[in-house]
Amino acid sequence: MEYVSRVPRPPLDGLIDDLYHLEGAAPYAWLTLPPAPNALLVLNLGAPFRIRASDDVEMAEYADGCVLTTPTRAVEFSYPPQTRSVGVHFKPWGLAPFLPMPAAELCDRPVTVEQVWGRRAVAELRDRLTTANGPHEMLALLEAELMRRLREISGLGLVRHTSGVIAANSGAVTIGDLSTSAGVSSTHLAQRFKALIGVTPKRLARTYRFTSTVFAINPAEPIDWSAVAGTAGYFDQAHFGHEFRAFTGLTPTRYIEVRQRFLRENPGHALDGWPLPAD
Repeated sequence: MEYVSRVPRPPLDGLIDDLYHLEGAAPYAWLTLPPAPNALLVLNLGAPFRIRASDDVEMAEYADGCVLTTPTRAVEFSYPPQTRSVGVHFKPWGLAPFLPMPAAELCDRPVTVEQVWGRRAVAELRDRLTTANGPHEMLALLEAELMRRLREISGLGLVRHTSGVIAANSGAVTIGDLSTSAGVSSTHLAQRFKALIGVTPKRLARTYRFTSTVFAINPAEPIDWSAVAGTAGYFDQAHFGHEFRAFTGLTPTRYIEVRQRFLRENPGHALDGWPLPAD
C-alpha cells in the first residue's frame, strides 16, 4: 500500500495536519482506528469501503467518501481488495470551516462527503482527482478545493487557542484553568467546543492524554503498566485500564498483542502507525 502525504500551505496548515493519497491493498479485512485528536475527510476514488463506527450505529458503505469529526471511540474500516483515496487529517478544530452543520451532529456518526458538500460538487471533484497525473497533482487539486471552501467561523480562535494549550500539555489540564485563561465561562467554552470540534474540552483532553500515552509505548519492549499509568497522570493502573478499554475496546495487554501482530505480519506497512486488525 502506498501512502503519500504533505502539509498544505498557509492558512490551511493551521487547520490541517496533512493531505494524503492512499492506494493499494489493506493488510486485513477489517482495521480498527482508535480515537485520536483529529477529524478526517476521505474522498474515495475506488470501490466502496465500509465503516462500523459504534455498536449503536449500523455498519454503512461509503462510495464517495466519508467525513468523521474527532471521535470518542474506535472506528472499524473495511477496505476493498484494492483501495484508492485522497484525504485530509484535520486538527481537532480544523474541519469546522468546511462543515454546514455543527460538528456535534457528526460525533461518532460518520456521513458521506456528499452530505457535507453536495452530490454534484463531490462528483466533479472526484472526476478531477481520478484523471489527475499522480498523487502530487491530486493533493494540489484537493488543497485548491479546500482553499476555495474555506470560510470564517465564529469562535474558532478561542477553540483553536484552547485546544493548543490542551495539546501542549498532552491533556494534563483542568477545565477550570482553561476557561479562566480564555476569559470565558466553562459552559461557553464547552458549547463552542461541541459546535466546532464535536466534543467538550474535557473529552478532547482525555483523548490527547490517551493518545500521547499510547504513542510513547514501545510494543517491542517489556512494559511496566503501572509506571505508564503513573507517568501519564492516571489515578492508578485500574483507571488507566478502564480508559484504555473505553477508547479501544481492548485491555492494554491485548492491545499490545494485536499491535505486535500487525507489526510482525506487516513490517514497514504504510498504515503501521496506528490502525490495528479488528480483534
